[in-house]
Amino acid sequence: MAKPVDSRTAKDYEDNLTTLADGGADMIVAVGISMENAVKNVAPNFPNVKFALVDATVEAPNVRNLLFAEEEGSYLAGYAAALASNTKKIGFVGGKAIPLIRKFESGYVEGAKAADPAVEILPSRYTESWDDTAAGRAATEALYAMGADVVYHAAGRCGLGVIEAAKSKNKLAIGVDSNQDDVAPGFVLTSMVKRVDEGVYRSIEDLKNGKFTPGEVRYDLASKGVGLTDFRHTLARIGGEAGKKKLAAAEEAIVGGDVKIPLTPNR
Repeated sequence: MAKPVDSRTAKDYEDNLTTLADGGADMIVAVGISMENAVKNVAPNFPNVKFALVDATVEAPNVRNLLFAEEEGSYLAGYAAALASNTKKIGFVGGKAIPLIRKFESGYVEGAKAADPAVEILPSRYTESWDDTAAGRAATEALYAMGADVVYHAAGRCGLGVIEAAKSKNKLAIGVDSNQDDVAPGFVLTSMVKRVDEGVYRSIEDLKNGKFTPGEVRYDLASKGVGLTDFRHTLARIGGEAGKKKLAAAEEAIVGGDVKIPLTPNR
């Protein structure tokens, strides 16, 4: 039986992991790079408990690290943004300026330049928060004021502020991690989804079947671990089926190894 635990602050991480392990959990899923130190400190104390850590790496015999090629999915997001932009100016709002979020930004920049070299990617805005929706909205409105008409976010709950700004200003946002298209239908161009659910499911399945292994497991475009949603509300904004074909070709180029995406922005 699954038992979710909500950590209100970073101080709760180790205590919550320890409580779950003491409570007889066979596997504990720790989500987010901020959980790295907590897993590093707790996992050695419970060698018979398996840990699945999302978005970070801890080297331990009972820890599996679920990593994602965010730069690949973000490349497609940037490509779509360039196709959809009328002003030929687009923007990016990140949470904290850490290497993980720089991967999102880098892929977005590279994809946009590949789709249309004439598109200007405005200087990125970082909220330095994962939760301040007002900061997300303010950063996005600043980018819109500079001429952007599409803004991609990788900012956690701050991204809800990005989407609020898109709806308020009649512009476009791009969601992240999960399908956010229905948060504001018609104002979210697409979402760059990470199949964390698939990674967790496979880890549980492997544990059940006695096949759990530690180390890194990476989910990319080739494995369908990242990708875009289906433009259910916004297909016309990328040029209809012709735009989808361009995106499919861009994805094929990445999967085939013809496109190499840097992990830090190249501006």
